[in-house]
Amino acid sequence: MINITDKKKYILYKYTPIFLLYTSILNEIDFNLEFKYFSFNFAYILIFYYSLKREDSVGYLSIFIAGLFNDVINGLPMGISSLTYLLLCTAAAYLRNITLRPNIIKDWIFFLITILILNFITYSYLIIFFNYEINYLDQAINITGTFLLYLLFSYIFRFYENSILGKSN
Repeated sequence: MINITDKKKYILYKYTPIFLLYTSILNEIDFNLEFKYFSFNFAYILIFYYSLKREDSVGYLSIFIAGLFNDVINGLPMGISSLTYLLLCTAAAYLRNITLRPNIIKDWIFFLITILILNFITYSYLIIFFNYEINYLDQAINITGTFLLYLLFSYIFRFYENSILGKSN
């Protein structure tokens, strides 16, 4: 258990991941930053990182509700994003439980495999049952951007937590 004496630091430490998750879901922008061939899924990065490193930070109910919000905002069938997010949590929990020595590169490769499988399942389901039209180039760009930016955001999240906890890295 982490001992944080300052109440403000504790609130920041505890609720920042939830705030970031709902902000990224509700802003309705896929972080494409006005570049045609650059986008990434920040929610995937956030959910995977915090499910892997701090299992108590973002609860499963919060993730499920965030997925429902994402479905409503993006016009997807209800429950698709929630299922994807919860499967991402399951994969992160599996990796956390089998890992003896954490390694960022192994986490990164596992993250790539996980998002590839999850996107395959999600879009197969959408195509087969809902005749959903998918732009494969956009999806490939999004998966690639998400994969590449996982390393950057994991360092940012770790730096943020260490600064709040007063640790030196």
